[in-house]
Amino acid sequence: MLSKNKRLEAITKIVEQKGTVRVSEIVTSLNVSDMTVRRDFTELEELGILKRTHGGAKSKNTFQYKELSHEDKYVLNIEKKREIALKAVKLLEEGDTIFLGPGTTVELLAKEINLKSLRVLTNCLPIFEILSEKKSETFNVFLVGGEFRKMTKSFVGEIANMTLKNMNFNKMFFSCNAIKENYIMTSTFEESYTQEIVLNNSEEKYLLVDDSKIEKKDFINFYTLDKLTGIVINSTEQEILNKIEKYVNLVI
Repeated sequence: MLSKNKRLEAITKIVEQKGTVRVSEIVTSLNVSDMTVRRDFTELEELGILKRTHGGAKSKNTFQYKELSHEDKYVLNIEKKREIALKAVKLLEEGDTIFLGPGTTVELLAKEINLKSLRVLTNCLPIFEILSEKKSETFNVFLVGGEFRKMTKSFVGEIANMTLKNMNFNKMFFSCNAIKENYIMTSTFEESYTQEIVLNNSEEKYLLVDDSKIEKKDFINFYTLDKLTGIVINSTEQEILNKIEKYVNLVI
């Protein structure tokens, strides 16, 4: 039987592919009860992914999204990402305990870190490999394990989530695949849940994103701009900044 996370993701994919589905179709496809499907539809509607209809649900999105690999993302908008990393590194202070989420922009931030005293946790393997070269008696680096996602080279799932639920951070730096109005979006439930746990356990929350992500949509709405401490973005047109500034107080 599928876990709840995988079931929600499977339902979302079916709805995106077909446009509209009936409860009975999901019951048959996933071998779950009618009541379970109706509860899942309600949760997905609250997340803004679908809209419930009489006896079923329909998609709220009008696109078919193909997730890019870590390698593919790394070469996209690389100069914009470097600009963001150079801004973000100034937000770090000696003695901080921070979490770095997966993402190529955050990976570039990791390369810029040059503090003597820091505690860093990450669930992203490339970020851990970069920071492990900087490790010292006062610069501590920890990799959070779990189920490995090859697409983003990150660890997610119950092992990662159970570990992170009991941890607190001064600051979290993370990225995303899309921003539409107040919603921050990514590609999978597993990654979104893991990041949401850390966001809720962090005193300061910083989103690192280049302007190509603004007014785009992705699979999951997992957080909102109005809950952030700030957003770090490349220099861009005021028209684009206006779309962000109505939701978040600090735009860097």
